[in-house]
Amino acid sequence: MKKENQIQLPILRSSYDNLTKSEKRIADYILENAKSFIEQTVSDIAVNTDSSEVTVSRFCKKLGFSGLQGLKIALAGEIFSPDETVYQDINVDDTYDVIAGKIFQNISDGLQDTLKLLDFKDVEKAVQILSNAKRIVAYGFGNSATVCRDIETRFIRFGIPVQAYCDSHQQFTSASLLTDKDVVIAVSHTGESIELLESIKIAQNSKAKIIAITSYARSSLTKLANIALNGMGREVHYRSEAVASRLIHMAIIDLLYTGMAIKNHDSYMKNISKMREVIARKRL
Repeated sequence: MKKENQIQLPILRSSYDNLTKSEKRIADYILENAKSFIEQTVSDIAVNTDSSEVTVSRFCKKLGFSGLQGLKIALAGEIFSPDETVYQDINVDDTYDVIAGKIFQNISDGLQDTLKLLDFKDVEKAVQILSNAKRIVAYGFGNSATVCRDIETRFIRFGIPVQAYCDSHQQFTSASLLTDKDVVIAVSHTGESIELLESIKIAQNSKAKIIAITSYARSSLTKLANIALNGMGREVHYRSEAVASRLIHMAIIDLLYTGMAIKNHDSYMKNISKMREVIARKRL
């Protein structure tokens, strides 16, 4: 993890000379206290920078963010760089209790980070878009493919056609046949998979709506999406194998699933009842 005084958020550096005196105090505070900044409320920041809540809001918008939440997400993505490991990697001579401690602690911390950084207005919008979808497709590769399969298995319970595509050629074909009534859920840890980005561009040309699930707020995938939900996984690695992000992304999918179940309660419960009845016939 980068030290707080090493934070190089590009947009902050490039905009610095155009900031007012009070806004520069906020910028300086971020550069010196990056990690604690993402856990503070707008009131805390105003007090700590000798400014006002209005100034903090204006500062965020001047940097191109819709509000404080957007700045926090971008800052967290800078602190926890995709090329760096936040905590110590798993070592070949670690005992199982040490391995378990590293993995479980980082998953727990990643979930808490995600809880702080999620924009729940975007979550609500995503639930609305998914509820109105004629068809849902999920795109992802590698570890993200398992998340896509989970989407396929679970979201079909809403009575909406759902399909996971984890092969680039299938994604391209699927994306070309989408309409403005369809939704793509694109899952990617880095948000920089070239083939996935190409699939999303094709889907955009088909007028489909894009919901991105990724770990980096400034990724190319985030920029292409209509809505981006970022999961801040604090990765523990063994020979570069990411462990936490898949579970963090699944937790975000759980959130969307639960939101849809609540929003479509009556039809959802009818579907669940039908499913249980059929499954019960297959049991001894």
